[in-house]
Amino acid sequence: MRIIALDVHRSFAQTAILENGKLRDAGKIDLEYSRLLRFARKLKPDDEIVIEATGNTSAIVRVLLPFVGRVVIANPILVRAIAWAKVKTDKIDAAVLAKLHASGFCPKCGCRTKRLRRVVASWLNERSLSRR
Repeated sequence: MRIIALDVHRSFAQTAILENGKLRDAGKIDLEYSRLLRFARKLKPDDEIVIEATGNTSAIVRVLLPFVGRVVIANPILVRAIAWAKVKTDKIDAAVLAKLHASGFCPKCGCRTKRLRRVVASWLNERSLSRR
């Protein structure tokens, strides 16, 4: 199993891969749909992705989820509190995410908000259809 961590920015993600106890920098991925999909197709079914919650996290997760065994969304505030460092780079942040997940100390975001959004959207959709 590989742990692939993504430090996400607006237009790119810095990646780190932890495999068999060895951590390596996997470079940057352009977050354009076709390039992200090309990256996703190289993933394995037993890979685990760890990604910090950001504005575009859910879109990235939707693309990657069919290709991997698990996607973990990390709470960015708690990750910063745990992994406080004087030197911060995108490569270091991605590596810290991978190590935290591997050690079981990665603070995960709850999915409650996402579920509530779906419920409300479904309810609004049903309501608008019944008015027609």
